[in-house]
Order: sequence, then structure tokens, then C-alpha cells
Amino acid sequence: LLFLTLVPSIRVLFKRIYISTDYGTTYEKLNDKVGLKTVLSYLYVSPTNKRKIMLLSDPEVESSILISNDEGATYQKYRLSFYIQSLLFHPKQEDWILAYSIDQKLYSSMDFGRRWQIMHERITPNRFYWSVTGLDKEPDLVHMEARRTDGRAHYITCRIQECSETTRNGPFLHYIDVSSLVVQDEYIFIQVTDGGRANYYVSYKREPFMQIKLPKYSLPKDMHIISTDENQVFAAVQEWNQNDTYNLYISDTRGVYFTLALENVKSNRGLEGNVIIDLYEVAGIKGIFLANKKVEDQIKTFITYNKGRDWRLLQAPDSDLRGDPIHCLLPFCSLHLHLQISENPYTSGSISSKETVPGLLVATGNVGPELSYTEVGMFVSSDAGNSWRQIFEEEYSVWFLDWGGALVAMKHTSMPIRHVWVSFDEGRTWNKYGFTSAPLFVDGSLVEPGIETQIMTIFGHLSLRSEWQLIKVDYKSIFSRRCTKDDFQTWHLHNQGEPCVMGERKIYKKRKAGACCSLTRDYSRTVVSEPCICAEWDFECDYGYERHSNNQCIPAFWFNPSSQLKECSLGQSYLNSTGYRRIVSNNCTDGLQEKYAARSEQCPGKAPRGLHILTSTGKLVAEQGYNTTFIIRMEEGDLQRTNIQLDFGDGTAVSYANFSPIEDGIRHIYKSTGIFQVTAYAENNLGSDLAALFLHVVCPVERVDLRVPFVAIRNKEVNLTAVVWPSQSGTLTYFWWFGNSTKPFITLDSSISYTFTSEGMNTITVQVSAGSILIQDTKDIAVHEYFQSQLLSFSPNLDYHNPDIPEWREDIGRVIKRALVQLHSALQLCSITMYEISMSSLPKCYHLDILNYFFQTVEILFNALNQNLVQFELKPGVEVIVYVTQLTLAPLVDSGAGHSSSAMLMLLSVVFVGLAVFLIYKFKRYVATSLYFKENMVKKLEMTADESHPNKDLH
Repeated sequence: LLFLTLVPSIRVLFKRIYISTDYGTTYEKLNDKVGLKTVLSYLYVSPTNKRKIMLLSDPEVESSILISNDEGATYQKYRLSFYIQSLLFHPKQEDWILAYSIDQKLYSSMDFGRRWQIMHERITPNRFYWSVTGLDKEPDLVHMEARRTDGRAHYITCRIQECSETTRNGPFLHYIDVSSLVVQDEYIFIQVTDGGRANYYVSYKREPFMQIKLPKYSLPKDMHIISTDENQVFAAVQEWNQNDTYNLYISDTRGVYFTLALENVKSNRGLEGNVIIDLYEVAGIKGIFLANKKVEDQIKTFITYNKGRDWRLLQAPDSDLRGDPIHCLLPFCSLHLHLQISENPYTSGSISSKETVPGLLVATGNVGPELSYTEVGMFVSSDAGNSWRQIFEEEYSVWFLDWGGALVAMKHTSMPIRHVWVSFDEGRTWNKYGFTSAPLFVDGSLVEPGIETQIMTIFGHLSLRSEWQLIKVDYKSIFSRRCTKDDFQTWHLHNQGEPCVMGERKIYKKRKAGACCSLTRDYSRTVVSEPCICAEWDFECDYGYERHSNNQCIPAFWFNPSSQLKECSLGQSYLNSTGYRRIVSNNCTDGLQEKYAARSEQCPGKAPRGLHILTSTGKLVAEQGYNTTFIIRMEEGDLQRTNIQLDFGDGTAVSYANFSPIEDGIRHIYKSTGIFQVTAYAENNLGSDLAALFLHVVCPVERVDLRVPFVAIRNKEVNLTAVVWPSQSGTLTYFWWFGNSTKPFITLDSSISYTFTSEGMNTITVQVSAGSILIQDTKDIAVHEYFQSQLLSFSPNLDYHNPDIPEWREDIGRVIKRALVQLHSALQLCSITMYEISMSSLPKCYHLDILNYFFQTVEILFNALNQNLVQFELKPGVEVIVYVTQLTLAPLVDSGAGHSSSAMLMLLSVVFVGLAVFLIYKFKRYVATSLYFKENMVKKLEMTADESHPNKDLH
């Protein structure tokens, strides 16, 4: 089965897909099978069953998939309710698929895409993983990085058919940084930024997460996991002083403690902006890596045979392509290689090696003092990088055929070509073969997955405007026969003559140079593999130690060796490191292993020191009524003999006889809001330590109501209050804005006093901050020189029907206003008339008449209230009478906490522009409304009265 493009998922050019079932001899257009109206977008092939194919339609046209179970012979079409962005197939179960939608939702299917169900929303792109066999208990478990509505991310797991709020699990208590979850082999990695510094955590074999320990002053700003092979982590860390380089660190088995392997490794950006580290792991032989290191502004290639403990420059070839000697002495001249693996699936990449041909490497590079990108050639090593020879003077793409028994090379050029080169002796000699009669502008080459293939498909153009040309190249005729035992020879792995590599002596079986025979699928490559006696190069410096020029591991200046005793309790023993640890996956035995092995020593007693208390989220804010988890950490002390007391600050305390039960945290629910001092006290027979934090317990605020008077007196201080619901919300911060001011007053109190210096309408805004929540309310207040208030009360039967909600009070206000207007219709006429008359156009005497008429109207109103003439029907049979109380200065807001003795009170406000009734919603029975005069008009009327009437006491 051969497709036009053979990668896991492809964006199909020109919306056309072709399939071949005879290794490229004939092709059939898939578009003809799925219907002319179906526009195809992506193609997927099941990694566990190549007969199963899935096609996606173009989301700009429709959302559907087409499924084939017979290598594309027939298809069934299924409509989708979402648009697929990417798919992830299960590594074992051929019908299990995860689908990531354009709107960042994750779906699952257990029948190869015929039916789907949603698993979770707001999943980070490319941060979802299938379970790992042997590590996760359930094969259908999915690891996901999900984001909350506030943008923070957390790590969750659930099964594809049982993924709900109740079945989801959070293996890590803290929030994590977005796009930081990595699930790879036995390890899970996450990143948490706290206080501007990135902290990294690892879980080994699904055990609880532990913080990754890098050297104290490494201060990483970026970290990439390079490899997790052989139960060890290779990580590239960009530190605070690096821009275009990374440092390589290598871990212990658990992935917690890292030591420096190589500094200043070159890095660059890929086509999609991803970081690419110039580090290459040689296939087929563990422990061998190549890296490009920056040395005094020059890039040089180094190689290691013991997984990063020792590095050396590559030895240049002894002669050039013409056989002339190369006079090149280390360290001034060496071989430098391009270590990028190609992101283009149609080229071979700059370097390649295969597990089936151990020790054979093909790479692009140059000989000289540093790496060059212009003067490049092709080089081959047959002994795992110990020695090299040049095979081409220009850059070529090189592919492995027939398990690596043959090499095929094609020149990198913008000119048309018609030949390829084939070698059967690991690049020592090359034979030229023509693959086309007409020169072809080559765009790329397709090779069936699996290096046992003997067929290639080369595609390109005869001219810049011609159609694609696909040419099948079958090399089977070159392999004249099957290989026999006489066609093989042995090869000893070594490191510059040293036969022990990674603690083993290995001998491999390789096909003899020039043998034109084809290999069988199951031939054995390793003949001998036996452990070696441990030597010095089988050990590396332990965490916290540095290797100096005398090849000794001594404690780093920032490292306190006594910190190894953190998990040590009195009466027990601990392993006292000698500064060395055996390289992970190194298989040496005996010898220096005893010398460098950690020694068991008795634990000394230690008093508690470095006690810390923090919340599991790292925040100092908690919600009332919800579990708050406290974590206690102690830098030193006899853990099993330390008593811990924790006082939550709300009258509740707990104590523990030993430290271990509270490693996972102590939970507590606060029933009230406020600021609580939480203290932890650790004590043993050698001493004690104390730690504390101040926790703000809040209840999420829902609404704020700004309580202001309807009117205030100029240059007289007034009180303003913000009422927050719910009332027990904990410590809040209030921001007060007055008028057009851009700088607020900030208080912790819900009330503030303020003096208005100018008359007119003033806008007041208050914002209330509670944690991450911010709410506000805005009110207007009229400022005048003079006003009076008239309190109104009501018959007691009004209280019986009062539901104590704002809408009810607003309706009562409108009813009272209507009753007052009906009592004296002249009030409404007077207000309209006075609002529309321009005072400057009236005679002064008329001004006085208007003022006298207004006071007569108010007197009539008050007389009517005193005679119980103002009443309204609340509901059939329920009459409510409005009474007058004392005339007084209007309160700014109603601040009384109790109810009136009989009925609700109201403050009446009468203005020239109309009759208005306002209700304050704070209390059930005592509600205020203000009676005031617009000062600009009153002043003008008073000035008129002064000139035409001897009586000036108009109030």
C-alpha cells in the first residue's frame, strides 16, 4: 500500500489523493471513489492496521469523515457535529481514536470514527496523550492538559468512556503552566511558574510528582525533554544568560536529580517555530550522542560514548575524496556535522543511522576549525563515529535500503537530474544508475515505511510548468540472491580502541562489503554482549558535585552535602554519596563499583530547621466553605520523630506525632471569612521551629450596591457606603472614583467620607476587588446649598406584604408618587410650567409669585398628609395610609440597623422638575426619600424676593 504522501497526517495539495497497492506501479485517484461533491482535506492511516484509512472532508465545505477497511477500495461516509483539527490513534487498539476539534474540544471514538463522544473542553493543543502500557492501569486512560475559563491550566486524567466531572482525576494539585504537560515513556513532566521563576516537576512510573533538581544557580528560562530512553532523562535547559544555546543535563533513573552533561549546545528554530537542539542520538547503540557545541563563537561537533560523561571532537578523515592526505590536527581542525533531522518527509535529512546497521552513520559536514554551511560534503562512519571518510564533495540525500545493506544517494541540486548512486559497501564505492530517460527536477522521494524496502518512488517535474512525474525505482534486480552465513563478518564496537562501551563488550554481525545479497527479516545482528569490569569512565558526578581538572567529583560551591540527610531519621541509616554515581543503563560489574558506591551510614540527630507552610495552590486566598489544603515542608529534622502542630487561626488546631502522614497535605474548611494567621510548629527532642502565613478567606462577591444620598450640601462632609452581597465576603479592597478623576481613593473599609466643593450633579463609582473578581456600581448625587427632608411613614399593614426586594420598593414608590399627584394635580402642572419657563425672561414680581405658589403647594401637600388624605390600595381590601413625620435635614443614607416600631418609613423628595419618590433598599421598614430644592433656581428666586419683598425668610 503506497500513498502519494506517506506521513501520519498530511494536508493534501490541490485536494487530490492518489493510492497505489502495487508499490507505485499504478495509482488510483481516491477522489473518484468518494464522490465528486466531496472535497478532501486530510488522510490518515491506522498505525496498527494499514488496511484502515480515514479521510477528512474540507471543513470549509462540510464536516464529515470517510472510512475504509480495505485499503481504500470502498468508503463509508459519516457526518460530524464538530470540525476535526488533528487525530491521535491508540498505539495498540486500532479502533480507538482521539479527535481534537477546531474549538479546542477533545472527542473519543472506539469504533474507528463512526461514533464520537466529547471528553473535555478547553484542551491545550497537542497536550493530550494515550495511556502507556505497563504504567497506566487502564488502556483507555487519557492524559490531558485542560484550561479553566480564567486561562490557568491543570493536568487531569480520565477514561474515554467514563470522562465526567466525578470520574476525572487530578494527579497534580497545583495549576500548571499552559503547554507544559509532557507524557513520555515512564515519565510525566509539568511546569509551574511561581514568582516569575519556572519550576519543573516529574512523575516517574506514575508515582507522586517531585520537583526536578537542577544546580542551584542554573535559573532555567526554558526546558525541553530530549530523550527518555534507557530509564534516564536527557534535557536541554536554556539558562538565564543564554540566547541561542542550551545546556544538556542528564538525570538519575527517577528523573529528579540532574547533572550537567554539556554546555552551550547550539539551537535554532524549525519551520513551525519549534526549538531544535543540535543533539543526535546514534541508533542501534546506546550511550552514543553527537552534539554541536558553541566554543568561543565557533560551532564544533563533539561525540560521547558514555551518555554525556565524556565528550571529544570528531577526528577528521585521513584523506580526502581523491585520496590525498588531510593534514588536520586536533583541536585546531576536526570534522563537523549538520545534526538536523529533516522536517521534510521527502528528503533524508542531514544525518541518519539505523538500528539494523549498528555503527553506520551518514552525515553532511565539513572539515575545518568550525561548522560551515557553505562548503559541505558527505561523510560516512562504519565504526560508530571513531573514524570517518568522505563520500561526496556536495550535499546528497542518502537512504538506507534492504535493512541497511545498500545506500542510495541523490544529489541536492536545483538542476534536473537523471541518475542515482548505489553503494553495497557502506559508501566505499558507488555505482551510477539512471532512473529516467528525461532529466527530472526532483521534488522528493517516497520510501515505504520500514527499511527492509527495496523500492523507491521519485517525484518531480520535467519542466517548471509540467505536471508531476512519479517514477518507481525497483532495486530488487540488484540483489541477486539471499545472503548466507559466508556473506557476514563480525565488527567490534569500541571507543578509540577501548572495547568496553557503556559497561559492555559487544560484537555485531554485519554484511560484508560488496556482498550484493538481500537480508531476511529476522536475521540476528548481535553476536556477543557481555559486561565489563567497571572503570572510571563508567561513573559520572552525582547531583551537587562537579568534575574538576583532576577528574575528581567534589561538591559544587552551592551544594551542602548534608542536604542528603533530608529524608534521614534518627536511628536509621542513609547512603552517603562519594560524589559519583554509575551511569544509568551502564552494565559494568565489580571493579570500581565498590569504590564509587554510596556508603550506608547512621543518621545523626537533627533539630527541625527550615519549616515552611504553604497552600497546595500556592495562593494566599481561599474560599469559604471549600477545602483548603496546607502543605508543610521541613528542610532538616528527624522526620519520624518530629511532632507537628498546625493552628488554622479560626479556633481549630491539629497535631501529628510524626511527619509522614501530612506529606500529601492537611485539609481544612473555613466556615467564616476574614484574615487568619495559620501557624505550624515543629518540635523534637533536639529543638523546634515555627512558621506562619496569613490566609485571606473570602466568599465570592456577587453584587455591590453603592449607598449615597440623593442630595448633599456643598462643602459639608457626607458618608458613602458600598454594600456587598453576600455580606460575609472577607477582606475586600474598595476603589472610589469621584466625577472625572482618573485616580481613585483606595480603602479597605466599605465606607468613605467625601466633601463636594461644587454644586450640580456628581457621579460616584465604586469598584470592589475580591481575589480575581472585580465588580462595580455607579450612582449620581445632587449637590446644593440648602435642602430639607420629610420623612414619611405608612400604616403597619404595609409591612405584612413586604417581600423586601428592590423591585417591590420601586413599585411602591411609583404608586405613592401617583397618589400625591392625584391629590393635587396642580403640583404636576406647576412643576412642568416652572421647568419650561426661562427665569431671565420673567418680571421679578412674577418670580416671587412662582416661589410663593410653590410654597403654597407644598403646604397643601403637607396638610393633606397630616389629615391622612394620601392613601393607596396595595391590593383589593388592603388600604395603606401615608403619614407625615418631622421635617429635618435629609440623612445621606439610612444607617439604622433596626426596624421602625410600626411601619416602613420613606423620605420624600419634591423638586421643581417634578414630583419624585425614591426608595433606599438597605432596610425593610425604614426607607428614605429626600425633599430638596434645586439651588440654582432657589438662589435666583431669593434674589428676586430681596428686591421686591421685605420678608427674606422664605424657608
